[in-house]
Amino acid sequence: MGARTHSQKPAKKKRRAGCPGPEAWAKMQTAARVPPLQNAGTASPEFRVMPNARVGDAENPYLQGRSMLSPAISGAENAADLIDSCFLAYNGARLREACRLFVEKMLDDKATVGLTLSGAMTPAGLGCSCLVPLIEAGFVDWIVSTGANMYHDLHFAFNLPLRVGSPAIPDVELREHRIVRIYDVFLHYDDVLLATDAILRDILKQDEFQKEMGTAEMYHRIGRYADEYERKASIPGASVLAAAYRAGVPIFTSAPGDSTIGMNIAGLAMRGNRLKIDPSVCVNQSAAIVLGAKRAYGGTGTHGSLMLGGGSPKNFMLQTEPQIQEILGIPEAGQDYFLQITDARPDTGGLSGATPGEAVTWGKVDPNKLPDMVVCYVDSAVALPLLTSYALARRKKRPLKRLFERLDQLGAELQREFERNKNK
Repeated sequence: MGARTHSQKPAKKKRRAGCPGPEAWAKMQTAARVPPLQNAGTASPEFRVMPNARVGDAENPYLQGRSMLSPAISGAENAADLIDSCFLAYNGARLREACRLFVEKMLDDKATVGLTLSGAMTPAGLGCSCLVPLIEAGFVDWIVSTGANMYHDLHFAFNLPLRVGSPAIPDVELREHRIVRIYDVFLHYDDVLLATDAILRDILKQDEFQKEMGTAEMYHRIGRYADEYERKASIPGASVLAAAYRAGVPIFTSAPGDSTIGMNIAGLAMRGNRLKIDPSVCVNQSAAIVLGAKRAYGGTGTHGSLMLGGGSPKNFMLQTEPQIQEILGIPEAGQDYFLQITDARPDTGGLSGATPGEAVTWGKVDPNKLPDMVVCYVDSAVALPLLTSYALARRKKRPLKRLFERLDQLGAELQREFERNKNK
């Protein structure tokens, strides 16, 4: 486990009456499973005459958890300490469980981590603030994203401004001022959208794009240009695509036509551009990554999925196991870790809200690993910065796996296993 980011002692402050200080709280946690010497209520004569009351249940297995008596917040805490000490119930507790699962198990040296992105994450600044640091720390090994997130990431790479706005301003008025709105994020139609389209088309017209390829190769090639734009503008760490290019992190989009990148590819095709996306390449490469992760380290490797939102990226990440088992006939058990941040309900039948238990029935998740599955019903814009800060504070950086550079090797290994099992 890595060292905490804030080691200095906070200045002592006067505490509210009834709230334990850090030292007292630490002692209470150490003794959390020790029953109190005396319960004033059960010692009362009134308790003894209650007809349904019974004394002493200190060994009750459901009452062995940590005390809910939390330390008073002083303002000197870092995010990781705050999560560990005060996020004890409801979705606060689920977020604490998610942080600990991510750090203590999913970031094991033998584990491979896949990240999914749905919803407007990059326009909200979460790419540069959270995703790039996670990539650079070796905490994300491959990504499945909507095309929209990668398109909006290019605004940052090209140094085109997005601004904090407001959902209260009339949209007709915004349209008149050529402002595009993503809830409370504003961007200019000409200076950002059309400018991004122009640069992207210039990139996609290059000779290296005049062929059929998967989305991982396309994004890697675009990422090289994003990296160059970052360097020219002296804005290192602005772009997810640039960071993924530098780190060898492959990025896939399961529905490439459903974004402005796909729209620009289609528009250029009408001018004779020869770039085509082959979805079969993406399906098999993603399955090869997961199978390779499980077969690594003499078969003791693991694979975990960190899913921000749901939708097509979530399904594409999890369908790797049915692709391996159901379609290719290769024996496998399912994902080892399932960590989802979502606001989607499970009772509507949509994939976005589907639970880890439901995923077991499809072969997506190893049934023996269900205790290592967490669903946290929190806005990703709230949870992701906290999870990122927690991970960087509690875990040292991991060596980069550079999976993009190994895609051909992993694909060959998938092909060999398919050949061995196809006639069984």
